[in-house]
Amino acid sequence: MPIDACRTPMQPSRAAAEEAMSAAEGLGELPEWDLSDLYPAMDAPELTGDLKWAEAAATAFEKAHKGKLAAIAAAPDGGDRLAALIGEFEAIEEKIGRLISFSSLVYAGDTSDARRAKFHGDLQDKLTGISTKLLFFPLELNRIDDEVLEKALRSEALARYGPWLEDLREERPYQLSDELERLFHEKALTGRSSWNRLFNETMSALRFKVDGEELPLEPTLNLLTEHEETRRKAAGGALAATFKAHLRTFTLITNVLAKDKSISDDWRGFTDVAASRHLANRVEPEVVEALVEAVREAYPRLSHRYYALKAKWLGKDKLDFWDRNAPLPETVKRVVGWQEAKETVLSAYAGFDPRMAEIAGRFFDKSWIDAPTRPGKSPGAFSHPTVPSVHPYVLLNYQGKPRDVMTLAHELGHGVHQVLAGPQGLLMAQTPLTLAETASVFGEMLTFRSMLDAAPSAKERKVLLAGKVEDMINTVVRQISFYMFERQVHMERRQGELTAERLGEVWMDVQSESLGPAIRLGEGYEVFWAYIPHFIHAPFYVYAYAFGDCLVNSLYAVYLGAEPGFQERYFDMLSAGGSKRHKELLAPFGLDASDPAFWAKGLSVIEGLIDELEEVQGT
Repeated sequence: MPIDACRTPMQPSRAAAEEAMSAAEGLGELPEWDLSDLYPAMDAPELTGDLKWAEAAATAFEKAHKGKLAAIAAAPDGGDRLAALIGEFEAIEEKIGRLISFSSLVYAGDTSDARRAKFHGDLQDKLTGISTKLLFFPLELNRIDDEVLEKALRSEALARYGPWLEDLREERPYQLSDELERLFHEKALTGRSSWNRLFNETMSALRFKVDGEELPLEPTLNLLTEHEETRRKAAGGALAATFKAHLRTFTLITNVLAKDKSISDDWRGFTDVAASRHLANRVEPEVVEALVEAVREAYPRLSHRYYALKAKWLGKDKLDFWDRNAPLPETVKRVVGWQEAKETVLSAYAGFDPRMAEIAGRFFDKSWIDAPTRPGKSPGAFSHPTVPSVHPYVLLNYQGKPRDVMTLAHELGHGVHQVLAGPQGLLMAQTPLTLAETASVFGEMLTFRSMLDAAPSAKERKVLLAGKVEDMINTVVRQISFYMFERQVHMERRQGELTAERLGEVWMDVQSESLGPAIRLGEGYEVFWAYIPHFIHAPFYVYAYAFGDCLVNSLYAVYLGAEPGFQERYFDMLSAGGSKRHKELLAPFGLDASDPAFWAKGLSVIEGLIDELEEVQGT
């Protein structure tokens, strides 16, 4: 049964109106996902049955094994027995993951629907209670003596879980007592999770008045890419006005979550504000620092240089902030229909390897994509991996812009990665964020190069090149500036609350440094920090985008070198999931992210595209 079964009675008519509108705009029929591969509906007996099974299994698992892992590990057959227990643990976690994935996707489809919000909140509450019973397991595993565990790992069955145990071991210095870990776990539901939900529901409910019309966030942001400057300016003003009207709420959310993280960091012993993210990403802090410094040093050669060129092309001395993503004058205004977007991406994927196109094609053929914009729907785009026994789902807000085609390519890259990593199992399928963006950005690059090769004129080639440069600046320069904003906010929050004015000052400082003198950051832009969801949902996530983009630039250069076996090595890398670290995964390509030259190489690709853009402009 499709997700329509989860909608309120008013939803079908609204969906019909949306469909008619999209057809009129030339988008064609946009797909909506079918979540029945997870569960038929919110009140499905299968869901209720799985919830009961998970609770019973977790209760029995805790009762049977809590306090006994050290003795089990030391037994002659300790390795095999531990492997069996990890298998049981993984199966229960898989069921919990299936339930929360369905809940999250239903909620993302319409965060304004009270029924969905209650379902999501209630299920989170129940699953928190169930997962609390499993907390002892990783904590006790980490208390097993190193020598005992090393001996147990001689078991072939346990050795399969070696990468997961190694990751777990790295968490050990920051592990608290069982009672404190349980408190942190249970309080998350009424702490961080609740503030995340407040942000989501507030943002989804916002309406922005543009030329007398009230619009949700996504369509309003989309107006910043309109040809008419009056429309862009009106959208920029509407965004600023509405964010300002709700600034107290966003300031409170930001302060509370930054303090919440500070408390957690203090208890666990993290000294740097981003240290917990680096640990979760399995990346050395000095590698991230090298990336950040390389990008900041390159600002003048990248964003500053490009925006100065763009201002000239638009006939302005400086770009206003609402002009940053404006189309070039040469851009032909047209809507890219859904079928064309699908064919463009799948053709590019097939040109690299037919297997990649086949996997991506499943998302279209089997209703794994939700594409239309709808009131209440989560903004932005994502690919949710769900659990390995099912498959990922992709959410888009497709509006027919060329950038939307790139977003489709990006999210399908994630989807392909998640499908390939699935056989690793739940515990090792998840890829650290630093590598999670690899397939998505690579998918974008393949699509871009395919479109560039097919460009029929220098004018269209210039438009495509400019679009790609802007996307790369948004992915590298902008995300590093976001990282700098977060660092400053979290460091200052340790000394006390930040006012809305201070948050605006920090935001304007990092934006001015990164965007350069060719962009006029006028009044109103100081509140644009408020809508960035990564600041709320995943602190310090943002540098992973820059990491992935620079990594892919270097990886793509290896691919263009036509080295034999590249595709096989690429598929091996994606299939590894989280079972290997970045050094091990990149070594077959002759790449090393710990080498400062690695980042310079990636950034030089962006410079090269700007050079190419100037050459096209000169013809």
